[in-house]
Amino acid sequence: MTALQGRTIMLTGAGGAIAAVIAQELRAAGARLVLVEREGHLRDPQADETIIAADLSDAQEAAKLAEHPVDAVVHTVGGFSMQKGQDAAPADLDRMFHTNFNTLFHTIRAVLPGMLERGHGRIVGISAGQAARGAGPGAALYTASKAAVASYLKSLDAELKESGVRTTVLYPMGGVDTSRNRDDGMKPENMIDPVDLAQGVVYVLGRSQRGHVDELRVNPR
Repeated sequence: MTALQGRTIMLTGAGGAIAAVIAQELRAAGARLVLVEREGHLRDPQADETIIAADLSDAQEAAKLAEHPVDAVVHTVGGFSMQKGQDAAPADLDRMFHTNFNTLFHTIRAVLPGMLERGHGRIVGISAGQAARGAGPGAALYTASKAAVASYLKSLDAELKESGVRTTVLYPMGGVDTSRNRDDGMKPENMIDPVDLAQGVVYVLGRSQRGHVDELRVNPR
């Protein structure tokens, strides 16, 4: 039996480059997927997979996720912005937190009651190396929003661990090797292979309660 055989896992941001690789690894591990994407336009979904179109920055849109019972959620929705903190405007703040934190908050708010009712569940959220290190020069609001992701998940884990629902913070400790990052001039040898990130997700979701992983850092080299 493969690591996640028989489990139903919700993957948000399913149209993204990183999520596509995570989806492949989850399928290979035997999971059935519920794929969430803002427009609902996905390439090559499997026949038994559910596709949900939802803008997770909107609480009412995210609420529809509650209709789909799942064993775990992997939240990959996010965005990046380079700017000095002194140059940031309120609109920049709203954009970073809506994208990186609010989407996670609304997702968890939708799926958590069902997990608590069933007595089990896993939630994996992606933070950032800058948040783990405590500083992100030139990306203050991005770092702050990703630090909020980590703090929120860790606080939830402390609250919920006796309920059977656990959370994990995944930290990519550098840029991930995507076509966009290559176009921006980042060298593949200095980036994280998305397969390694995806295999980290499978590892985390395959642990028992006694082997729970509360955070996982994936380094480029």
